[in-house]
Amino acid sequence: MKRIIEICANSAQSCVEAEAGGASRVELCAGIPEGGTTPSYGEIVMAKRLTSLIDINVIIRPRGGDFLYTEAEINSMLLDIELCKQLGVHGVVFGCLTKEGDIDVPLMQKLIEAAKPLSVTCHRAFDVCRDPFKALEELIALGCDRILTSGQQSDAVKGIPLIKELVEKAAGRIIIMPGCGVRDTNIVQIARETGAVEFHTSARSIVYSQMEFRNEKVPMGSNSVSSEFETVQTDRKKVALCVYGEE
Repeated sequence: MKRIIEICANSAQSCVEAEAGGASRVELCAGIPEGGTTPSYGEIVMAKRLTSLIDINVIIRPRGGDFLYTEAEINSMLLDIELCKQLGVHGVVFGCLTKEGDIDVPLMQKLIEAAKPLSVTCHRAFDVCRDPFKALEELIALGCDRILTSGQQSDAVKGIPLIKELVEKAAGRIIIMPGCGVRDTNIVQIARETGAVEFHTSARSIVYSQMEFRNEKVPMGSNSVSSEFETVQTDRKKVALCVYGEE
């Protein structure tokens, strides 16, 4: 059977791969090592130009780290949402918390109103909120379309018990979408044990640089990067295994 798969796409080319593999939707992000940040204007435009069948959701997250935002960051998010509306994407993805760890309902309402008529997903800010069941009801009341969650654990397999409870309590009022560590090797288990019907995965493979001359003594970024002559990109074959894999 074909599953509803959302791909966490780190580039326009990853969107192409996601579409070729049969995914229903992408969440387009930059800054993957930080958990995803808002992609550039150019990346969004090229993702739109290079695809025709897949829905494109854009993450609205001005930085990595926590989900308590300053006034300047909020205004940046509003501008990015307006840009996404102008570019005609399918939806936007964001999440905001108070300093006490609750959903920032007034701010979420402001962003959701600004985003209309785009689809809205609350991202994994949900996974670090204080009370997931209170947050669930608040996000339903706000009109969010779905919640991306690992069940407040480091990966969705560990989070299966909470995800199952959330699916049951949501009762069709909002989509609960497991994400983080979802693979073709465990998606059947996650689906069976949670009752979820949409899934979020990266389905990436390493892409090796075509550079012949290399000065590896001069890093351009963090020393934690294994090689600056390797990147990762969505792999259409891995996408297809998640979309069409056997039950």
